Amino acid sequence: MTSFIPSRKTARDFRDALGLFGTGVTIVTVATPQGAMGITANSFASVSLDPPLVLWSPANASKRAVHFIQAEHYAIHILAKDQQELSGRFAKTPHAFEAHLYSECENGVPLIEGCLARFECRRHAIHEGGDHTIVVGEVERVNVGAGAPLLFHGGHFGTILPDA
Repeated sequence: MTSFIPSRKTARDFRDALGLFGTGVTIVTVATPQGAMGITANSFASVSLDPPLVLWSPANASKRAVHFIQAEHYAIHILAKDQQELSGRFAKTPHAFEAHLYSECENGVPLIEGCLARFECRRHAIHEGGDHTIVVGEVERVNVGAGAPLLFHGGHFGTILPDA
């Protein structure tokens, strides 16, 4: 086992160590004056059951971050194993929607179809978190699908098969 003290010099090593924690892959969506916008994120976590709270953390360096931090409403989509290509598109461009793959909720937030779960959220709290911002949302509606999840571990995508 390798040991180091996190610093600017070991930033890549620290990031690689964090990448050893396998996560699900999400796309967070929001309505903006420039149109529907999305961003790929794996910094998603549950916070509370009562009230129903979740969080995610956009990087402050992202040009898209301000749209998500200021949004009153947004949606978090947990991706299915067949949505890897979609996650790649939203990692690169904010407007990667295909008209037939999304709709809008009553708040105008774009909703991606075919995901495993979708959480429609209202901003609950914003917290500083170093080079990221922690966005806490109160979940107003949940939609649940079926299938295997898209997972990310050590810089690679994968999945697990649900029990038969």
